[in-house]
Amino acid sequence: MKILMVCLGNICRSPLAHGILEAKLPEHWSVDSAGTSGWHQGERPDTRSVLEARRNGISIDHQRSRQFQVQDFENFDVIFAMDSSNYSNIVRLAPDEQSASKVRLIMNEIYPGENRQVPDPYTGGQSGFSEVFEMLEQAINAFIERNV
Repeated sequence: MKILMVCLGNICRSPLAHGILEAKLPEHWSVDSAGTSGWHQGERPDTRSVLEARRNGISIDHQRSRQFQVQDFENFDVIFAMDSSNYSNIVRLAPDEQSASKVRLIMNEIYPGENRQVPDPYTGGQSGFSEVFEMLEQAINAFIERNV
């Protein structure tokens, strides 16, 4: 299974989700992350994301931001959006219904149909990154349990 994690800039939430899943990844799965914007193209994850991941025994230092591309619909089986804005921006790019059906809100993995959002911690302090890490880890654990 190939999974893509997507947030706005690909420097806070999606790198954390990418790192969490990568650390727990079944051997035959792969994961990547992207942003709906290209603002941080080629940049490393936000230092606060790197620190939070490291605090939880995960390295995301190797990741670099990239923008979501239409080709990603062909390359990935599941595309997780961190919030409804990112979800809408991704679905808008879908070439067909089958592609659009690959896009999911990640928090629906633990709160089905509630369309809860993963808050963007960018403008806050380190505690926001800790909260986001915990949310993402719970959602990813639920997804893995159902799909392994």
